[in-house]
Amino acid sequence: MKKQTKRLMGMLALAAGGLGAAGAVLIRKRGQRMKAGAERAVDVWARPGMSVTFRAEVMPGRERSERTFQIEEVLPSGRVTLQNFTGEHAEKEFEPVRFK
Repeated sequence: MKKQTKRLMGMLALAAGGLGAAGAVLIRKRGQRMKAGAERAVDVWARPGMSVTFRAEVMPGRERSERTFQIEEVLPSGRVTLQNFTGEHAEKEFEPVRFK
């Protein structure tokens, strides 16, 4: 091969490698954005003002109305604080949410 041809092939290979790397970075960024949005939508099990009921095993001997509280705040960890009740509580402590 001539010297010019070798140079041209080298430049083409370098350009192709650069384009491939840039494409991989763009695809990774787009994938992370899509995953982050999807996780937020899936992970939210409670909202402020929503009523939740403790499972009967957690508060035995109490009626359903005595085990029902309003959510005051949803923490970044997924736990919640309740109005008129102390502490942080996890989703597992409550009865499954029923949609009416």
